[in-house]
Amino acid sequence: MSQYTAITFAPVQGFIEKSRKLRDLYGASLILSYLSQQIVKEAEKTTKVISPALPNVQKGMPNRILLQGEFTESQVIDAMLSAWKNLLHECRCWIERKLPQYEYHWEREWRNWGNYTWEIFWGTGTSVTAAMQDLENRKLSRGWTAINWIGESSSLTGTDAIAWYKLGAEDRNPNNRKWRGEKNQIDDFYLDLAAVIERTGENVPEGKFLALNERLSIPELVKRLVTLPEIARKIGMTTLDKGFKDIYRRPEEITEQAKGRWTGWFMGDGDKVGDHLKQLSETEIINFSHAMRQWGEDFSKTFPTDLGRVIYAGGDDFLGVIYSDKDKVVIQPKSAFEWLMTLPKKWQEHGEKITLSVGFVWAGHSVPQRDVLQHCREAEKVAKSLGRNRVTIRVVFNSGQYIQWTCPWDYLDILTKYQDREGNSNWSHIYSDLAQLEARRAFQINKETFDEKFALLFFDIYFPGEGKKFRDYNFNKHVVGFSDDDNNYERALATIDWISDLIKVGWQLSN
Repeated sequence: MSQYTAITFAPVQGFIEKSRKLRDLYGASLILSYLSQQIVKEAEKTTKVISPALPNVQKGMPNRILLQGEFTESQVIDAMLSAWKNLLHECRCWIERKLPQYEYHWEREWRNWGNYTWEIFWGTGTSVTAAMQDLENRKLSRGWTAINWIGESSSLTGTDAIAWYKLGAEDRNPNNRKWRGEKNQIDDFYLDLAAVIERTGENVPEGKFLALNERLSIPELVKRLVTLPEIARKIGMTTLDKGFKDIYRRPEEITEQAKGRWTGWFMGDGDKVGDHLKQLSETEIINFSHAMRQWGEDFSKTFPTDLGRVIYAGGDDFLGVIYSDKDKVVIQPKSAFEWLMTLPKKWQEHGEKITLSVGFVWAGHSVPQRDVLQHCREAEKVAKSLGRNRVTIRVVFNSGQYIQWTCPWDYLDILTKYQDREGNSNWSHIYSDLAQLEARRAFQINKETFDEKFALLFFDIYFPGEGKKFRDYNFNKHVVGFSDDDNNYERALATIDWISDLIKVGWQLSN
């Protein structure tokens, strides 16, 4: 009787999202792919790898692994942790070699990160479905052990402690520390580190790799360091793409972009992939994995370089950013939306019968990258919760407030059908009218006298013939995403909100 093994590890999204710069995102993605590949390489010695396909292609390697054969939990742990600890060791030793003038006390902290960063899950069964189900059951009874970090402040020691040569020193007691002197020592250390990385010698570094005001924790520093070709090649990790440039989001001083450069972020995931895999045979799973991994590789390579880049594409899930570097023309939201319109056709190139849900975020220049990534994740969840096979577009302002609109892919072109009363595409007209009508509570309804007809008539004025379509229940349900369990009032309210959100988001994307 055949034996199957299913493997995954965590945290993945948290590891990726805790990133300050685009370089950090790339580093996190490269690390995750590297660790997955190391597990697969070890498993290949004694088992047959069903998924992921293309095991020799490290970039975009998914963290869910399916094997035919027995690969014990201890083997998984040994394979992953040995790779992770080796990675940490090389990064730490690289710094110590480059900056030998410092006396380092931080080895214990690096060792703790080696032991307590990852939670590894393992399942087994006599069939693919049984192994996957066993994996999910084990994930419910999490057995992860976290280190008991010492200290009263994150600058002392902890998950966000500043990584510097005295981190972990026994004399760093909060009661007798000389705070000002320590700050100066940290500043000197990071200035020297930045100079070494940028190879500027004694000159003040530009801050391209490490900003002069940045103070990183160990995992943040590791994400940054693995993007150095010297370190990546030594541990057998894929190197950063040639021509990589970080996102330039700072405000311009002279041009009309004085408010700063906005960026577009997209996070996508195949719908119900787990359920789909349960219906496939072993051979079909291999073919599916191969098709999705090949699609991810092609998606990364063919993404327009003048528009941005794909950060990772692990098959059925991906993350990318639309941005311009300092020397490029500022990308307008209209261009970002035009690309988004092409994504469904691109997705279908893998040939598999799964749909796609995407969260797309258009973010102001002051919104922290970590917040943007959380918005992406939340927007994707909204798209899935409203019926899947759709996209949620969220516009996040510098204040932190946002507006969003969700639409199925097959109706997304509704934004291109807008025309004002003069037959032009000036969204200011409908946006102004909506604001006035909402101020007068023209769209407000109650449970006794609910009626969305006025909103549909208003919609018909600017989108000729489209409002009438919503009178068909099935069409309305498909587009708006309400449930059959919702009553008439809830359906009418959802329809009105959908129209209002479309106008608010459409106006932002048209500017």
